[in-house]
Amino acid sequence: MPRWRKRRCCRHLDSDKIYKPIGMPFGTLDVVEIFLDEFEAVRLCDHEKLSQIEAADRMNISRGTVQRLLESGRFKIIDAI
Repeated sequence: MPRWRKRRCCRHLDSDKIYKPIGMPFGTLDVVEIFLDEFEAVRLCDHEKLSQIEAADRMNISRGTVQRLLESGRFKIIDAI
């Protein structure tokens, strides 16, 4: 039986936003989906300049989880660029 997922505190964001280059038809682009908790970890650490420990406290998760979320979120963002 899998372990239950701990509830994470994330700021409410518009999840229906789509970012794409201007002038490119949507059908020709690959979709890269970033999860809300990954986005929140990247936002807190990279945009708000919080440490991983401070971000973990805000999100109510461990520092190791923040580190994993940052790694996967940053990879997805760079892959999309």
